[in-house]
Amino acid sequence: MIVLKISNSKEIVASKVGKFIERLTPDSMDEAKVEEEVIKKLVDNLKAEGIKGSVASVKGLELHPDGMTLKSDIHMRRYAEI
Repeated sequence: MIVLKISNSKEIVASKVGKFIERLTPDSMDEAKVEEEVIKKLVDNLKAEGIKGSVASVKGLELHPDGMTLKSDIHMRRYAEI
């Protein structure tokens, strides 16, 4: 299993739509939109390589240099089959 943490969602959204609009959107919306786009591109690239599996965007899982922690409320935002 591979875990990917995107830590610069705000900056990515700001670079795409502008800093003013980014300030008006909630942080959770920024994260969800960036994760959705990454999953779409990741699935396309993995399919092209012949890789099979699944990809999910999960809220409530925190990744740290010394390990992972689970929050009490964990849910899957998006799921895609490869």
